[in-house]
Amino acid sequence: MNKKDRDHYRKLILEKRTRLLKELGYLENEVMASTSKDSSGDLSAYSFHMADQGTDAEEREKAFLLASREGRFAYHLNEALRRLDEGTYGTCEVCGKPISPERLEAVPHATKCIECKSTEEKSS
Repeated sequence: MNKKDRDHYRKLILEKRTRLLKELGYLENEVMASTSKDSSGDLSAYSFHMADQGTDAEEREKAFLLASREGRFAYHLNEALRRLDEGTYGTCEVCGKPISPERLEAVPHATKCIECKSTEEKSS
């Protein structure tokens, strides 16, 4: 992989990471930090109906699960940046062959070529 390709993938990964961090910031500020009082619009800290409390709790739980998933994605993006710095980016960790540019465009944090990833998914 030449310098131009590495710079292209670095830019792609950094753009994805920036977008991801903005989304995580929104989740933290708007959803996870809100209390039941904030979300209900009531003057008291108690909802008028138990279903409202359940809905609020479910929304916070969904936000937490989404943030957890996004956190794992951020980890994989950071690992891709590390591999770029080490010079191992774009090489399949299973067979050692180059990962296709089309796959890296679609999944810039990919660690396996499409053949090895397909084999892994079939065996699971």
